Amino acid sequence: QVQLVESGGGSVQAGGSLRLSCAASGSIGSLNTMGWYRQAPGKERELVASITSDGSTNYADSVKGRFTISRDNAKTVVYLQMNSLTPEDTADYYCNGRSRSRTWPYRFNDYWGQGTQVSVSS
Repeated sequence: QVQLVESGGGSVQAGGSLRLSCAASGSIGSLNTMGWYRQAPGKERELVASITSDGSTNYADSVKGRFTISRDNAKTVVYLQMNSLTPEDTADYYCNGRSRSRTWPYRFNDYWGQGTQVSVSS
């Protein structure tokens, strides 16, 4: 099993910055992708950013150029640096880890953190 714990959320004014952290424990060797999702009131959960085991990153169009995902492999921590925040970034942010079977047909398992709140005021 994998456990994910987020931290770093809070309230910030528009234009400000926050850095979220996700600490993974348990069977972390099974994870090949980690990422951040967010869910705003009245909206579905959406992918914000992800990073693969080889370091490849992917970002939602709405955060490109403002957010940066990175990881500390030695300490099994994933970060999300959020700059130039706007009220549209207000949401609950969730850390995600995905594992995959090594052979075809591929099977996937997703693990989720408890979430951390980000509020951006105008």
